[in-house]
Amino acid sequence: MFRTLSQLVLVGALAASVASAGDFKTEALNRVSTLEKKFTELAAAMPEDSYKWRPGEGVSSVSELYLHVAGANYGLTRFIGAAPPEGMDLRGLPESTTDKDKIAPKLAGSFAHLKGAIEKMDVGHADEAVKMFGGETTQRGAVLNILEHLSEHLGQAIAYARVNSVVPPWTAARNN
Repeated sequence: MFRTLSQLVLVGALAASVASAGDFKTEALNRVSTLEKKFTELAAAMPEDSYKWRPGEGVSSVSELYLHVAGANYGLTRFIGAAPPEGMDLRGLPESTTDKDKIAPKLAGSFAHLKGAIEKMDVGHADEAVKMFGGETTQRGAVLNILEHLSEHLGQAIAYARVNSVVPPWTAARNN
């Protein structure tokens, strides 16, 4: 089957690389699910009237923050080969509504899209180069950038909640 030791080593290294990429995909999906749960719980805990609150002039409101996250979940998947739904206005999404009941399904749909895009990633191509924001990374790197973006905005959402006297539900549950 293998003629040389180097062929055997090469096949083993390739198999380890593919397994590692698959593990990365599972870990990324787990992290997205955790972030989704926190965003969803926090958005639900925020009172309707706080959705128009913003920390200062020119700074995103609560509704704009959640809709920005939704738009990014749809748009950033381009870098891993998944286009946003046809006809979706990603640029206008953050200002499209302040209605809490309209934002929740947009946020949920965006996380479903993101998870679907990661699930469809071909792990054999995870280390292929992609251009992202004027630089170059890999598909794996693009997923890490998406996770970083979500994590940064979760921190922002937590700060917005706390300023509006809302304790994040996972913290409240831990304190009870």
